Amino acid sequence: MKGFPTLSVITWAPFIGAVLIMFLARHRPLLVRWIALCSTTVSLGLSIWIFATYEREAAGFQFYEELPLVPPLGIAYQLGVDGVSLLMVLLTSIIIFAGVFASWTVKERGQEFYALLLLLVTGVYGVFVSLDLFVLFLFYEIAVLPMYLLIGIWGSSGEIRPQGIFGWAFRRTGVGTKEYAAMKLTLYLLFGSAFILVGILALYVASGSSSFSFLEMEGIQFGGALQSWVFLAFYVGFGILAGIWPLHTWSPDGHASAPTAVSMLHAGVLMKLGAYGVLRLGFGLLPDGATQWVWLVGTIGCVWAWSCSAWRRSPRPVSTGPSSRCSPTAL
Repeated sequence: MKGFPTLSVITWAPFIGAVLIMFLARHRPLLVRWIALCSTTVSLGLSIWIFATYEREAAGFQFYEELPLVPPLGIAYQLGVDGVSLLMVLLTSIIIFAGVFASWTVKERGQEFYALLLLLVTGVYGVFVSLDLFVLFLFYEIAVLPMYLLIGIWGSSGEIRPQGIFGWAFRRTGVGTKEYAAMKLTLYLLFGSAFILVGILALYVASGSSSFSFLEMEGIQFGGALQSWVFLAFYVGFGILAGIWPLHTWSPDGHASAPTAVSMLHAGVLMKLGAYGVLRLGFGLLPDGATQWVWLVGTIGCVWAWSCSAWRRSPRPVSTGPSSRCSPTAL
């Protein structure tokens, strides 16, 4: 690791802020907010700096960092950003910085709220800058799991009156409550995580290089059959977070119940994180697999977008709809 570890500071500054909040700011709500603001300001400032100093003519991965973690298994702390991840890091920094201000009036258990919010954004940063697939998966789980508590504790419950012959069943499941939304979101995303983990391990075994490095796997030509089913696993796993049809039904509940800052991260970053995963791992490592399934990806997106446009009665845009309709088409 040479030079100043810019990406590490961007990634871990919110985590350090979360630790300081938990151990130094108990019963001091104003200090909690200022620690959160300072830690996100550090990440925002450095994100702007790497965006401004990134050598666009050279392109490729820059600001590279590497530190062996488990050498016998080929697991390393390997970071870097290219043009795509650079923009996502900057977007994340802007949204979490604004999210801290949007949550300034949170009074109920503000210490835990800000700590979990900063932990979540640490995971998001980690996914965008990690070049080791195993570490990327760990950061992905860090980004997903805090959502359950953030929505389940600080979310809001809407009034939904289930109708029809199955209305009694929906009422018993708690449809419309923040607990229902938090549990539904978590189960969907953990279901997707299983597909991601299986795909990563399959590439690790098939590569024969004893390394989880994206840069090494990028130069390996995997077999056609392997590319086909692993791409599909990545598309389903990351696509659930991106809101692909028909695995997008967690998204409206999550958006409606989430606190303001969490909803901002959810719509502005997390759903893009899912698309980023498909783009980086699916299209980046498995181009032949992507070619085999692109007809399905495009068909699902186009048909779903057309059906939503045809059936929507109100001309007013729905805040939770566009992400789930457009993400497959964009991919």
